[in-house]
Amino acid sequence: MTELRTTVLYPEHEELGASFTDFGGWLMPVRYTSDLAEHHAVREAAGLFDISHMAEFTVEGPQASEYLDYALGGRLSTMSVGRAKYSLLLAEDGGVIDDVIAYRMAENSYLIISNAGNHDAVAQALPARAENFDVTVTDHSDAYALIAIQGPRAEEIMRATESIGDLSTPWNEQRYYAWSSGTFQGHDVIIARTGYTGEDGFELLIPTAGARALWRELLATGAPLGLVASGLAARDTLRLEAGMPLYGHELSRTIRPAQARLERTVAADKDLFIGKDAVTPDAGARVLVGLTAEGRRAGRAGYAILDAEGTTVGEITSGVLSPTLGYPIAMAMVDPAHAAPDTALFIDIRGKAIPATITTLPFYRRKK
Repeated sequence: MTELRTTVLYPEHEELGASFTDFGGWLMPVRYTSDLAEHHAVREAAGLFDISHMAEFTVEGPQASEYLDYALGGRLSTMSVGRAKYSLLLAEDGGVIDDVIAYRMAENSYLIISNAGNHDAVAQALPARAENFDVTVTDHSDAYALIAIQGPRAEEIMRATESIGDLSTPWNEQRYYAWSSGTFQGHDVIIARTGYTGEDGFELLIPTAGARALWRELLATGAPLGLVASGLAARDTLRLEAGMPLYGHELSRTIRPAQARLERTVAADKDLFIGKDAVTPDAGARVLVGLTAEGRRAGRAGYAILDAEGTTVGEITSGVLSPTLGYPIAMAMVDPAHAAPDTALFIDIRGKAIPATITTLPFYRRKK
């Protein structure tokens, strides 16, 4: 049995009394106090997440832009230095190997952050696709920690954290899906205004040597403003409310981008990229939808979706009783004939057909 890995922040989680779970081969905090308390803290104030299990790669060289246009589904070459873009790493058959965020660090330099569970697949695919390009792909995953602060008071807490300085961009000028540089106790920090909760927030990339001190300072500074350490359980309910896909649920090797409603992330008019000839799903392939239901019983991943005749027309990919909205929500893959908004369907919950309605994603949008 393979031993689970831990992040550099594991001792901090132990000290806070976290409960842990296996997530992509990593022993990660699933909660510290309660799932609901942590979820509501992020919606109302802020939550602090350890996401150091994520993988980081740099792509550098005179053909970095051309290479990434070939290696990823999106068009990275038109992205400005200082910006970030969500993209997909596709297989030859159009399935999704992983979803990533790419940051343009300089004219010929990019940072790619991928999912922890897909590290090995990404670490194999990126260098393999670079063979005909003048680029260097480097895996930095073990050198850095990644900390996310998410919620409506995230910027206020970041401003108040005095040890974060030397900002390349003032706080009030930092844009969404962009990054800036700073320092913390002598360590260079990349500060990205990105996240996975549907709230405003930042993700901070720091060398592992500075991670524990940064975690502690953010918690100490943010606690009076409502910041709490938050685990994977809250992260999952938050991203589901925001309609954000999770690899292994809404994305996989057998799901093509258009099925997951991510066709806009693929620049299909590029001359050549891996997966170009197969990104269009087969006719009749199931597509991703949102579902809402009444009552308190939520559909879970794997539960069948039924039509009025009791025929199976889809399957839940993620579901929960929404802490923010107070009713069951789910994402599901359903037959296209049943995918229109307001379509009435049923969720088979342990043999009982629970009425549900197709709705447009996301379920929750933050007030700006």
